[in-house]
Amino acid sequence: MEPAELTVGTRFRYSRTITAADIREFTRASHDANACHVEEDAQGRLIAHGLLVASLVTKIGGDLNFLARTMVFDFKRPTYSGDTLECVAILDSVVEQRERFKCKFSFEVRNQAGEVVMTGETSGMIRKGRNEVR
Repeated sequence: MEPAELTVGTRFRYSRTITAADIREFTRASHDANACHVEEDAQGRLIAHGLLVASLVTKIGGDLNFLARTMVFDFKRPTYSGDTLECVAILDSVVEQRERFKCKFSFEVRNQAGEVVMTGETSGMIRKGRNEVR
């Protein structure tokens, strides 16, 4: 990661559609089989796990080689199978240190209707010399 790419205010985006298969796979991996994740509602939808929604944030972090130290999530409304989500993460602060950049991000996830489904913040670091942004 080059310092020019770590400018306060820079926005990073990632979008994806959450499928019923994604929710079922996450249920198997997490062992969280809450009824809302395994039984369809009247419209034939499943409710996505909060941490599956949060994976949009970790995808952005992974692309930046960001190692999180803290993560705070505020879930505003449910996400359903079939929803298309967009996460926007904003670099709020960056402090250069000898071997790393300490960073803080805030983020917001919206569904296809423009409704906020999750907000939050994370802090951590990006080691120097990890220049490949994916």
